[in-house]
Amino acid sequence: MFAIFRKEISGFFSTLTGYLVIIVFMLVNSLFMWILPGEWNILESGYASLDTLFQLSPWIFLFLVPAITMKMISEEKRLGTIELLYSRPVTEREIVYGKFFASVALVFLALLPCVIFYVTIYIAGETPGNLDRGGTFGSFLGLFFLASIYASAGIFASSLTSNQVVAFVVSVFICFFLFAGFDSFAYLPGLKKVDEFVSLLGVNEHYRSMSRGVIDFRDLVYFATGAVIFNEASRLSLLSRKWKRRS
Repeated sequence: MFAIFRKEISGFFSTLTGYLVIIVFMLVNSLFMWILPGEWNILESGYASLDTLFQLSPWIFLFLVPAITMKMISEEKRLGTIELLYSRPVTEREIVYGKFFASVALVFLALLPCVIFYVTIYIAGETPGNLDRGGTFGSFLGLFFLASIYASAGIFASSLTSNQVVAFVVSVFICFFLFAGFDSFAYLPGLKKVDEFVSLLGVNEHYRSMSRGVIDFRDLVYFATGAVIFNEASRLSLLSRKWKRRS
């Protein structure tokens, strides 16, 4: 698994992929937070807060993470290098988790420079240091876990096809449904009695919970379980390909 992880990380930074992910994430957030006029502009709102970052980032990751994962397995299938992987002493689980942890590591590296935003807001406030540290830490942690589920869903989408574009579109759809779909269903008239339960099935409810600064064990279990489910689905997808080849 470590060999797969190292190969993917090396691939991210031997090309522009890794750098672009970090630059795009920081640039888009910076534009909305400091330059573009509107309700998200911190300078216009007059309120020193990182709310803009934490409201925008799930939507930015909704496209950015699938862009990272779309070629993880689909490209291996298209080039035929997946057969090379099968010939090595690695299991399908090691392939999937190696690629998953590489994607998560890149997400972490994209989030790391956001410390600059935190320090800027910390200093720039009318009362320096007047920030909800618990809520900020919880939001960063929630954002990391949210992107981790996106990554596992993206790898699953990539395992279904040899076409990167198809993998990207399927991944965006799955991630969008996980983030906003369950909340939308919860508002349907027929689900009035179970609306809270339906909301809890979605990523957004757990992300909001962590953003309050309360690290609930149930939220951690949700994110871990979601990632494992998609990763195991990716493993089964790879296994099914092997079974087809043998039959």
